[in-house]
Amino acid sequence: MAMNMIQFQSGLSLPEFLELYGTEAKCRRALYRWRWPSGFRCPTCGGRHRSSFHRGGQILYQCRACQHQTTLISATLLASTKLPLTTWMLAIYLLTSTKTNLAALELKRHLGVCYRTAWRLKHKIMQAMTEQEKSRKLSGFVQIDDAYLGGERNGGKPGRGSENKQPFVVAVSTNAMLQHPTFAVVEPVRAFDNASLADWVKRRLAPDAEAFTDGLGCFRQIELAGHAHTVLATGGGRAATELEGARWVNVLLSNLKRALDGVYHAIRQAKYARRYLAEAAYRFNRRFKLREMAGQLAAGLMVCKP
Repeated sequence: MAMNMIQFQSGLSLPEFLELYGTEAKCRRALYRWRWPSGFRCPTCGGRHRSSFHRGGQILYQCRACQHQTTLISATLLASTKLPLTTWMLAIYLLTSTKTNLAALELKRHLGVCYRTAWRLKHKIMQAMTEQEKSRKLSGFVQIDDAYLGGERNGGKPGRGSENKQPFVVAVSTNAMLQHPTFAVVEPVRAFDNASLADWVKRRLAPDAEAFTDGLGCFRQIELAGHAHTVLATGGGRAATELEGARWVNVLLSNLKRALDGVYHAIRQAKYARRYLAEAAYRFNRRFKLREMAGQLAAGLMVCKP
């Protein structure tokens, strides 16, 4: 069997991570560069000159023009945190370097914090992933499928009508000959109806996108939006997942469901499905850049609102 070079590529090793972010001072310098890559900017007036001083165990920066005071992490997802920056960076590293998903319970054991703290850490980091992925549009040949998270509750409605199921759309763009996947979008929708799909198409497909889908009725919105659309006669069974225009979207969907089912005991789909699905898309879309993923995600936290 040929070696999968994506799976066997070198990532950021733990010794390398500790060399880069192993102390508070190193983390602070890195976060400063990510928040103000062109130098300090006052969040109030945009001034570039500042002075700094210590107060209450924090470093405060005061704008010389308007006297506004700010900290490195104020107005970011790290705002008001009581945790060391090294703990945040280690959490980011663990969530981006593992081959499979990492549950909050396992994160708790790695970081030495309580479960609630680990859960909040994970969800803030997943929110940064969601923010990074929300503007992505797919172009070229795009394979699209409909799917559900969750299952039937005891005594509840069966099938697609189950109140415990969260519908979502999974889409994968491929290169010119449908040989290899490039980017993916995995996003929950309100329902598989015309209004929801029309909104999804408007936000997620670039003007040149050509879509391949099964025969679900609401996918007609792709044609109505002006995109080339090929409806695949999928039939059923294993053969349906290996059609040329559906293979990669089914591979991604299978890996996604296996990862969620194998790691998480339960997910509140209605409230948090967007974050868990965005985590999968974020990792997939950066699978060629494992060494840079932790730093890119930490930089994303510094530009997300609390």
